[in-house]
Amino acid sequence: MSGVSNSNDTFMIARRNMIEYQIRCCKVLDPDLLDMLASMPREDYVPEHVRSLAYMEGRVPLPCGQEMHSPLQEATIMQQLSFTGQDRVLEIGTGSGYLTNLLALRSGHVTSCDIHAELTRQAEKNLSDHGIDNVTLLNINAMDESAMQQCDSIQGPYDIIVIGTALEKIPAHLRSLLSESGQLISFTGKNPVLHLIHEAHANGACTSTTLFETLLQDAEGLPVKRELIF
Repeated sequence: MSGVSNSNDTFMIARRNMIEYQIRCCKVLDPDLLDMLASMPREDYVPEHVRSLAYMEGRVPLPCGQEMHSPLQEATIMQQLSFTGQDRVLEIGTGSGYLTNLLALRSGHVTSCDIHAELTRQAEKNLSDHGIDNVTLLNINAMDESAMQQCDSIQGPYDIIVIGTALEKIPAHLRSLLSESGQLISFTGKNPVLHLIHEAHANGACTSTTLFETLLQDAEGLPVKRELIF
C-alpha cells in the first residue's frame, strides 16, 4: 500500500507543478479550470509504460504513433472556449480521452472522432473508469466527407467544434457542422508553423483570435491530391 501511496503523492506533486510552472505562468488563470485540472489524474490517460511522463511539458506518446496534446495546449483550449453547460461539442481526434473528459465536464454532450480504433477503445475505457457518460466515441475518419455525412451519430449543428490535429485548411464539411453562433478552435497552418486559432461566430460575423504558435502532428486521413501529368 505504501508503494501506491508514494506513487499517488508523486503524481499529485507533478500535477501541482504542471499547473504552476506550465499553465498558470502562461496566463491560464481561470480558477475553476485550474481546480478541474488539479483534480484530474492525467496519469490515468497515458500508457502504463510512459506514466511517469504524464505531466511533462512536451507531448506524451500514445499508441498508433500518436501523441497527447501538451498540458498548455489543453488548458488554453479549455480557457478560450465559452461553455453554457448544455453545449453540443464535436471533437476531432479523441486520443486517450483526456481532453474529451475536460470537454465533457463543461458541456452537455461530446461526440468525439478518432481514426484509430485502438485509441477509441482505450479512450472508452478511460472515460468509463472516470464515470464520464455524456460522450459518444466514434472510430471514423473525420477528414472523409462521405463517411461523416453517412454516420448517423454525426448530427450537427454543434455549438463547439474542437479540431485537435494540424490542418492547413479546415475542410468545408466540418465547418458546415458548426452552428451559426458556434465556436471553432483548431491548429491551423503547416508544420513547423502552426497557430492555435479560436473562432467565435455571432450575428453573421466571425471573430478570430490567434492564441499562440505551436507544433502538432499533421492530420491523418486527408484526401490525396492527385496531380495531372501531361
